[in-house]
Amino acid sequence: MALLTRRIDHPRDREQEAAEAGERPPRREWLVTNGLGGYSCGTVAGVITRRYHGLLVAALPAPLGRYVMLNHLLERVRLPNRQVVWLGDEDEVAGPNVVDREEHLVEFRLELGLPVWVYRVGGFTIEKRVMMPHTQNTVHVTYNVTQGGDGSLRLGLRPSVHFRQHEAAVDESIPQAYSVTATANRYEVSAGPNLPRLRMTLNGDRATLTLDERGAPHVPYKMEESRGYRWIGSLWSPGYFRAELSTDHPVTLIASTESWETIDALTADAALAAERERRVRLLDIAASVASDDFGAELVLAADQFVIRPAVRAEETARARAAGDDVRTVIAGYHWFTDWGRDTMISLEGLTLTTRRYREGGYILRTFGQYVRDGLIPNMFPEGDREGLYHTADATLWYFHAVERYTQITRDDETLRALLPVVLDIVEHHLKGTRFNIHVDPADGLLVQGAEGYQLTWMDAKVDDWVVTPRRGKAVEINALWYNALCLLDTWTKRYGVRHGVELAEHARRAREAFNKRFWYSEGGYLYDVIDGEHGDDPACRPNQVFAISLEHPVLDRSRWEAVIGVVSDKLLTPVGLRSLSPDHPDYKSRYYGDLRSRDAAYHQGTVWAWLIGPFIDAWLKIHPDDRTGARRFLDGFHHHQNEACVGQISEIFDADPPFLPRGCVAQAWSVAEVLRSWDKTRS
Repeated sequence: MALLTRRIDHPRDREQEAAEAGERPPRREWLVTNGLGGYSCGTVAGVITRRYHGLLVAALPAPLGRYVMLNHLLERVRLPNRQVVWLGDEDEVAGPNVVDREEHLVEFRLELGLPVWVYRVGGFTIEKRVMMPHTQNTVHVTYNVTQGGDGSLRLGLRPSVHFRQHEAAVDESIPQAYSVTATANRYEVSAGPNLPRLRMTLNGDRATLTLDERGAPHVPYKMEESRGYRWIGSLWSPGYFRAELSTDHPVTLIASTESWETIDALTADAALAAERERRVRLLDIAASVASDDFGAELVLAADQFVIRPAVRAEETARARAAGDDVRTVIAGYHWFTDWGRDTMISLEGLTLTTRRYREGGYILRTFGQYVRDGLIPNMFPEGDREGLYHTADATLWYFHAVERYTQITRDDETLRALLPVVLDIVEHHLKGTRFNIHVDPADGLLVQGAEGYQLTWMDAKVDDWVVTPRRGKAVEINALWYNALCLLDTWTKRYGVRHGVELAEHARRAREAFNKRFWYSEGGYLYDVIDGEHGDDPACRPNQVFAISLEHPVLDRSRWEAVIGVVSDKLLTPVGLRSLSPDHPDYKSRYYGDLRSRDAAYHQGTVWAWLIGPFIDAWLKIHPDDRTGARRFLDGFHHHQNEACVGQISEIFDADPPFLPRGCVAQAWSVAEVLRSWDKTRS
């Protein structure tokens, strides 16, 4: 079988052309993950532009969280004629952010999702690969000469570090000065007793490290500047590695926070072979959806979000002691942790479409352990063991995820185990729980909203400014509530579970009130919120799609075509749905600038990729025999996999053409919903 490859020839040329045309700054990126929440990432060109960029961002137990441990490698080769050439877009004087005039990068590609750079230098062709052994905070950077003349090259690598939590400002100071210890070819960089040591070794012919401490005090992070954050930082280097590089002698730099025993357990070749084997196995398991390159790439993209959370070590220990295991979902790279809402929406695409059924069960049971007062966590803050619960919809999405899991896997044991949990959830919602989440006794609809909190997925808030106030009865919250009641009624009847809740009657009342109250006859679609702070809100938003798309649609069948017609006309784009129709006075066509500017646009027009999934679900309910037509809604994502983070799908896009990618460069529910929809629309 041919190796799954996505190739970009002359990547620097295309990015430079785009920048000169004023389309966007050079920003094509790559991402490798380790199954713990840690990662390795950067720009294809080698310029670090984000605070999150680093060759080793380790996922560490609480309270540390994810830490940037190895930021950058300055790479140079000395040719047989003694000429020195820099491989990346930088030089030793300018540092890791200044583009060099000379071009040596001729190709970038992903092989089984792993990045490969191809450089041509003085008649030699050099390949560089980056990989992370699964479930290790370790990175391997390997250089190999694939074509070349006589003689060998002398490779020089200068590592630069700034130990800090990956969300910390780039100018944050470290607790104490760095120190270096060396034993044989093993080197350790330390910055005090409260941070892990960075262990480095160079495997290669005549490999050495010359201690030559050097600081770079004025390093610009251009993406941080464009996002309105502090953007001038500093890096520190302990010295530089050197080794002979030839066709017979590859060179691998290994950097890690693991023990030396773990680091030495696998050679570079063995580690790469093991990771390739793991990825091939993922594709084999998901053979039906991975039968074409687009589906296969999405299967590998999905793998980057499913993790065993290294931060919450006690949770993993407890689960394993009970014969279970823990999994969760990183909502997006780089800055998101695991979010309850994103996890439940993503679960089907990430674990069921890919046939990773066991991990889907782990995720559901993991979140079931965290239910408090009838709510699952909204999110787990970076480095924290406990979650935050300010959400009205994540818990209702839990019902949807359980339904999809049990319908596909037929895992009755897990459903039986979770029945007390979901019953408790409904009972808390009926009597009222945190954040004023309760059922209105007058009509059976679910109310949510508390001062200072945004509880729906449209949750942008800057200081005291709530950008999209949705307190009251939100359309998707009540679609989810009705769906949850119907599902729980089915489950309890299936297993003969006795309880004191009239589920069918609650569902009937909610549906009757929904169809009476939410229809906006003047527009021919659904109100976004009713009984809100300012009455009923007729803003045309994508949230109404869920009244059709869910397993138990709450909206009367006679109104489906009208709603989908309006959504298609006003909200549909090649890369998802707009969050607000362009004819609304609050519509924002672009998402850019500082935090306040970005949050002002976040749900006010900005396109969300994940919404294409429920839109296709709803569309297929109206056109059940036209899967080919439904698949056309995914066409825009084929091109997108060559931009932003190569092989991944971004969180959001500008609301107007050319729909530039924004936000997180890799988003779990974007990948999950496109992959699920790709599978669902197969002929």
